[in-house]
Amino acid sequence: MRRLSRGLVLTVLLAVLAGAGGAGIGAAYVFKAHHRPSLHELVHEELDLSPAQERQLDALERDFAVRRRAREAELRAANAQLAAAIQARHDYSPQVQAAVERFDQAMGELQKETVQHVLAMRKVLTPQQAAKFDRKVSEALTEPAS
Repeated sequence: MRRLSRGLVLTVLLAVLAGAGGAGIGAAYVFKAHHRPSLHELVHEELDLSPAQERQLDALERDFAVRRRAREAELRAANAQLAAAIQARHDYSPQVQAAVERFDQAMGELQKETVQHVLAMRKVLTPQQAAKFDRKVSEALTEPAS
């Protein structure tokens, strides 16, 4: 069997690295082309916020994060209650109904708090910033499911 030359091995190695690099760059481009910025990204990256606005929004976001985590914990607890109720009876029992209602209540409260948070964020913005913000909120609420 012939021995591979050092140049051939180096060429193959460089070709593999170039291919992998190109694939990575291509994947990043495709992801970015299909990724719509989140409301958070829009606010912090596209609205040219003043330092005072950044501080106000950071405080609002910290406060909301605490409330959101509490609501999400309630949702997980309701799901655990639902799982136990289904496992116990395997039918739509009063216990299953109570767990579903508990989940619905927690989800509704999370949605209300999220809307209140979005509206509180909007109050920090200038009229020009608020117009962009409003468009993004409207798009997010009316975007078809993927």
